[in-house]
Amino acid sequence: MKKPLFAFLLFFALMAAAPPVLEHFCANGRYWVDVLNSVGLYLVLALSLNVILGYAGMFNMGHAVFYAVGAYTTAILNTQCHWPVLLTLPAAGLAAAFFALVAARPIIHLRGDYLLIVTIGMVEIVRIALVNDVFGLTGGANGIFGIERIKLFGFRLTTPTHYFYLIWAFAAVSVTLFTLLENSRFGRALRYLKEDEVAAAGSGINVARYKLAAFVLGAGWAGICGTLFAAKMTIISPESFNFWESVVLFMIVILGGSGSIPGVILGAFLVAGLPELFRSFENARQLVFGLALMVMMIVRPQGLLPPRPRRYAVRVQP
Repeated sequence: MKKPLFAFLLFFALMAAAPPVLEHFCANGRYWVDVLNSVGLYLVLALSLNVILGYAGMFNMGHAVFYAVGAYTTAILNTQCHWPVLLTLPAAGLAAAFFALVAARPIIHLRGDYLLIVTIGMVEIVRIALVNDVFGLTGGANGIFGIERIKLFGFRLTTPTHYFYLIWAFAAVSVTLFTLLENSRFGRALRYLKEDEVAAAGSGINVARYKLAAFVLGAGWAGICGTLFAAKMTIISPESFNFWESVVLFMIVILGGSGSIPGVILGAFLVAGLPELFRSFENARQLVFGLALMVMMIVRPQGLLPPRPRRYAVRVQP
């Protein structure tokens, strides 16, 4: 087993001890387990965004849209069609991937700030559609209530600890799959076109097709994560998927190190978990946290744990 993958698996094995330790030594241990659940969800979402932003270099500030599509797909299928939540997982991923395919195809040629602005507009369009209760399915501003809890082998998940193991198991699977993707031919092609699209096209890489594939893959994985969120909360509304959620995901990837899986893991803990330690300073914590991020971007713009430069052996023919 390669060292990075082994280190990731060791990290997640140690994370499995977190719930009993927190519940035993902390008075509000269940609350901190729930905070780790949020960190886990943000980690999976940031990993899916990392494929689009970190590998392919596309500035996507609308990633929460795909998260919302997955969550609403699960909510509608469960509450109106009475599908078990686990059976909605593939449907949520496919719905988010299809939405990304339709939405990204006409804009995939855009670069930099232009793509950024379009994806911001996409968030607002979807939010308005959800609030206006399109086709009478989304529940308007109130959202959808009564989503069932996940049931595994006859055991219903109800507590934060139950969901902790499910969410972090899914996070471990995500890290493993994206590590394999990073080292695959597809991952190397994405990094190549991120560095120089013209050179990549000249080498025979279909730039538009690879970008679209990265967009669809990241969106589909975010949609699956939406299922976990919907089942954990049992209620969803448009406010759960606003523009701020996309900003948080963007910050996690950029702060940790764009294109770096260890960086995304660190960024998820810093952006989604660290502010909870300063909840007693409610009036000042967002200001201090924002200033810290600004300083970090100036001092270390490549992120805290940027990807290491890769070296490839070149064989010289005699």
